[in-house]
Amino acid sequence: QKVFRVIPQNDEQVEIINSLASNMQVDFWQPDSVTLVRPKMQVDFRVEADKSFEVEELLKESGVEYRVLIDNLQAALDAQFDSKARTTTHSYEKYNNWETIAAWTADIAAQNPDLVSRSVIGETYEGRPMYLLKVGKSGPSKKAIFIDCGFHAREWISPAFCQWFVKEAVETYGKDTVMTTLLNSLDFYVLPVVNIDGYVYTWTNNRMWRKTRSKNAASSCIGTDPNRNFNAGWCTVGASENPCSSTYCGSAPESEKETKALADFIRDHLSTIKAYLTIHSYSQLLLFPYSYTYKLPSNYEELNSIARAASKELASLYNTKYTYGPAATTIYLAAGGSDDWAFDEGIKYSFTFELRDTGRYGFLLPESQIQPTCEETLLAVKYIANYVLEHLY
Repeated sequence: QKVFRVIPQNDEQVEIINSLASNMQVDFWQPDSVTLVRPKMQVDFRVEADKSFEVEELLKESGVEYRVLIDNLQAALDAQFDSKARTTTHSYEKYNNWETIAAWTADIAAQNPDLVSRSVIGETYEGRPMYLLKVGKSGPSKKAIFIDCGFHAREWISPAFCQWFVKEAVETYGKDTVMTTLLNSLDFYVLPVVNIDGYVYTWTNNRMWRKTRSKNAASSCIGTDPNRNFNAGWCTVGASENPCSSTYCGSAPESEKETKALADFIRDHLSTIKAYLTIHSYSQLLLFPYSYTYKLPSNYEELNSIARAASKELASLYNTKYTYGPAATTIYLAAGGSDDWAFDEGIKYSFTFELRDTGRYGFLLPESQIQPTCEETLLAVKYIANYVLEHLY
């Protein structure tokens, strides 16, 4: 299997990509779906091995600029596991399967009872408990920041960050002044994996799976895109009504047990949750509302300046360049996202991170990049959290 990058120059070339997608199985990595492809946009997609020659011929013939990002997907899959840490136990510098992460949530809470507690906010379609960690020193009437990872199953670097964040919190509390202040003054709700069933499936069956694993009525196609399943312009733009699509919006807002559990928890804690951070990959972006409309949020100037400063913090470590801005204009229109929904619920600091990289490895980021990716992202998250703490409302 190969991953191609094309940059269509005009509407005719966009049409060529559309016809390609309608004639064969094409897995769009960026943007999420063929319907979002526009002229001059970088488009990354995966095709099966037996189709890659045909695809190359067609692109050459039609004069569409392209390059092969990943020549051999299987080799790239194997190469993800390049870290020194090869153990069966949990490691912050490697990708952990769900069983290992679930056990870790219990361990980290047991080992740090004064800083971490674990609860279950719901269960997945396949019946797995959704563990939530609450991180912070106990204190009266504390405000909170909600962080989630693992919305899209194949974005493995995302859950790695949630684990890293908790590790840093417990290891640097009492040593790092910023972290100590944050944990004394705020609680962090950390949901290490939202789409657990999908994540398990990427370990057992198909590394490239994105959606949930729920059954769809009157279709043999499985799953809903959980980040198109929220009640924020639901299914109006950049989402599909076709259950076979990777951006299927679901039968109704919060049709998925996972998205409903997350939304219920946030609704129940709306008076305390003051910021919402959701971690995805890849593209190196820091986005804020809106995704479902070009309309700018009322506090656009403030969100933009936070995003600018947080991106600058992030780049200070390894010079990793992030693009920031409102999602619709920065990438594309997409309705039903959790960040827009949280913002519309009244959480005025709502951000989406798209972590490394910009496409060389895409979803298959090597383990050797987990530590640097998490370290730099932590700087941006701490910046945002500290800003929120100084601007509580």
